[in-house]
Amino acid sequence: MSAVLGRDNEGFGRPGSGQAGPKPIADGDAQRAVAFDAEGPVALGRFLGHVRAVAAMLPEGRHAINLCEDRYRFVVTLCAAAVRQQVNLLPPSRTPAVVAGVHASHPDSYCVSDGEISGIQSWTLPAVLPLQDGPVPCVDDDALAVIGFTSGSTGVPVPNPKTWRSFRTSTEQNLAALRDLWPQHEIAHVVATVPPQHMYGMELSVLLPLFAPAAVHAARPFFPHDIADALTHAPGHRLLVTTPVHLRALVESGVALPALAGIVSATAPLPAELAAAAEASFGCEVREMFGSTETCVIATRRTARDAAWSPLPGVSVTPQPDGALVRAKHLAAPVKLADLVEVLGDGRFELRGRNADLLEIAGKRASLGDLTRKLQAIPGVVDGVVFQLDEQIGGVRRIAALAVAPTLDETRILAALREAVDPAFLPRPLRRVDALPRNDTGKLPRDALLALLRGSMR
Repeated sequence: MSAVLGRDNEGFGRPGSGQAGPKPIADGDAQRAVAFDAEGPVALGRFLGHVRAVAAMLPEGRHAINLCEDRYRFVVTLCAAAVRQQVNLLPPSRTPAVVAGVHASHPDSYCVSDGEISGIQSWTLPAVLPLQDGPVPCVDDDALAVIGFTSGSTGVPVPNPKTWRSFRTSTEQNLAALRDLWPQHEIAHVVATVPPQHMYGMELSVLLPLFAPAAVHAARPFFPHDIADALTHAPGHRLLVTTPVHLRALVESGVALPALAGIVSATAPLPAELAAAAEASFGCEVREMFGSTETCVIATRRTARDAAWSPLPGVSVTPQPDGALVRAKHLAAPVKLADLVEVLGDGRFELRGRNADLLEIAGKRASLGDLTRKLQAIPGVVDGVVFQLDEQIGGVRRIAALAVAPTLDETRILAALREAVDPAFLPRPLRRVDALPRNDTGKLPRDALLALLRGSMR
């Protein structure tokens, strides 16, 4: 099958792609694969038939809260809503409280899903997607495509609107950063462990198949053996899109994976040791991507070898006293990030922490990120986090820690941490817990950490 798909790359990167006006909702030849699973590929032409049919069925409304878990159905719904000139809303999780918050801020919205969700009323896609003939659906390049929301790891989720033009441009940049991982005139088969509602998942597992020579697996496998099984459904040039949490689980499981074109990681810092172990275990490069909901992906690096980040084509990063300013072709205006950077002579940059993570106590400085790394490095600590308890009060920020350490008690964990951390920055309280409340992408929402801490102190 891959030999046939290799001829289907016509239509990508057409001249004039930067011009305004309506454009096809997806690029490429009608026979090229846009998705696949255990039953085989789904051609672009069939996908467009599903989009037309679902677009005719969707409820009225200006916004569609897209909660579909099946990745193929998510992409169909995304495009069908766009054809109806509806904007997709992408909440950071499917919990009723979070979805209710998104709906409250967009009262002209409705929820759409591919199955029942406890505590959430939604319009549900039919079990068998219908097909409808017609012309290729088009959308205006300047139309709003989605509103994505930050994860809430530093507070309340913040909305970030994205246009179809910005998505097309950012996809060209992402493709340029990954294109050497598989042969020219061939197609990449993407298996992703991240939800499509997350901006990283959107870019690499939704937009890449829409606008680049790539097809995506419909599922979102979680456990190592499920990931391995999904990868076997790809006929070749397999690209695994994942997170450090999933990658560590894969390495530690010892599961065998079929040959990979490459592995992509994002959503949290990837330790160089883990990247090297993954490359040794699976025989391919691990590319880490750096970005945010506000900026999309802006840089990449091969973490096993490089500490510095290489900006994507058309991206520049400028240091600021309290962060960094990002300029890019896909951004309507410069975006300021809280990340502190040092730009090297060759244009690459290194991260020096986050402004919001910096702590200053009695004239001494530390960062939450570094304190967390030191906690996680303690033998016997399986997972852990150091986080801020409250806003800055009188120049001091109180910090706490949660640790997953089945063989250690809290006294021993604190004693080990005291060996690596200045006493001024020892977290109080430090509590041992069974597991951290990581979301689908491995992030730790601050409100979930505070709730777990309160529960552990009862």
